[in-house]
Amino acid sequence: MAKEPKVTENELSKEIIGAAMEVHKALGPGLLESAYEASLRKELGLRGFVENKVIIEIKAVDAINDVHLAQVLTYLKLSNCKLRLLIHFNVAKLRDGIKRPVNHLDE
Repeated sequence: MAKEPKVTENELSKEIIGAAMEVHKALGPGLLESAYEASLRKELGLRGFVENKVIIEIKAVDAINDVHLAQVLTYLKLSNCKLRLLIHFNVAKLRDGIKRPVNHLDE
């Protein structure tokens, strides 16, 4: 029986960011976090994602500040995950709203 190839956190985050970009392209900025969360969940489902080892934190606020990043870093350490994505959808270009805090991630 052949083993499925291991997907790294970096590969997984690249796919999730691609899905988030599709959602942002379709919806644009200005909606509630719950709308982006539901849409991203649907987009990831269409791409075959059921569970992942990259935790996603979605924000749709005026601006990301140090408190948001500190919250994500704390969640990252407590969850014992290696990577957590902070995706802020309330921006003109989504790439400007993506943060990738890591916890002992093998590049």
